[in-house]
Amino acid sequence: MPRNSVSILLIEDDPFLRDALRLLLEEAGYRVREAASVAQALELAAAEPPSLVILDLGLPDGPGLEVVRALRERPATQDVPVVALTGRVGPEEEQACRQAGCRAYWAKPLPPLELLRRIPELLQG
Repeated sequence: MPRNSVSILLIEDDPFLRDALRLLLEEAGYRVREAASVAQALELAAAEPPSLVILDLGLPDGPGLEVVRALRERPATQDVPVVALTGRVGPEEEQACRQAGCRAYWAKPLPPLELLRRIPELLQG
């Protein structure tokens, strides 16, 4: 799949980190839409289902896993790969993410080149 046809929904409430990730992903050729909250993320996903979701777990209006659960309930987004990119590291957090429907769980900080290396693997299934 050509990168310019891949739409990534980046859900991160830290504006500095969100901008840095968006720039990294766009420079790699991906189309990026950004959300800073659960509500904004669900609105964007409903308007245009993404190819991939990169999700921070700590959002100002609720836990990030609410996004995953809502995406799994909608036919248009039920199979979209979701990766939790989080500073909340631990086996309990990873298990909760996997049970909610995340395909991957990555700990922050993740080196930029490692992030770019892992994305094609998620898109392939």
